[in-house]
Amino acid sequence: MTIPTLTLIDHPLVQHKLTLLRRRETPTARFHEVMRELAQLMGYELTRDLPIEERPVETPLTSFDAPLLTGKKLCLVAIMRAGQGLLDGMRTLLPSARIGHIGLYRDQETLSPVEYFFKVPEDVEERLVILVDPILATGRTAAAAVHRLKDAGAASIKLAVLVAAPEGLRAFYDEHPDVPVFAAAVDEKLDANGYILPGIGDAGDRLYGTR
Repeated sequence: MTIPTLTLIDHPLVQHKLTLLRRRETPTARFHEVMRELAQLMGYELTRDLPIEERPVETPLTSFDAPLLTGKKLCLVAIMRAGQGLLDGMRTLLPSARIGHIGLYRDQETLSPVEYFFKVPEDVEERLVILVDPILATGRTAAAAVHRLKDAGAASIKLAVLVAAPEGLRAFYDEHPDVPVFAAAVDEKLDANGYILPGIGDAGDRLYGTR
């Protein structure tokens, strides 16, 4: 399957840590820790194209022009609740980024997203928005989140997920062909209940130790 906007982050460290998340026996505390680590590793790829410029710098030995970020405004937005695990890691890497949250849950009968919370910075239209959620299953939740961000004025958006289903990638691309997607893995398929196989299970439940 070819999705023009997809970047697969296949670095060995990313793949190793994703396997740790997949394991049924990985406990809650370790699951949260590994998700934070994965977010930081993926963040390097997500921010590869941030603009830099050379500025004068004094080292202990001399002065020279060195590359620094130009101050591009960033906004990290988590799809609640599972997205918070990735947000924590991204925020460690990008501490000056503003933070937003979108509360969406999936109706178990229709599999359609239902919004219950939305809060982003007022100047979101001036920022590169990195939207994070561990799973891209049917694609409906991520697509709905991006629609809300665009309605709020966001013009530059990237989506970061750990595991995606082919069906979800296609559905998301059909609605938002302008939004790049970064994923650690594209899995086999969705099951009859809309869960990714082999997947990582319910990321929110595993992250917070709930059922």
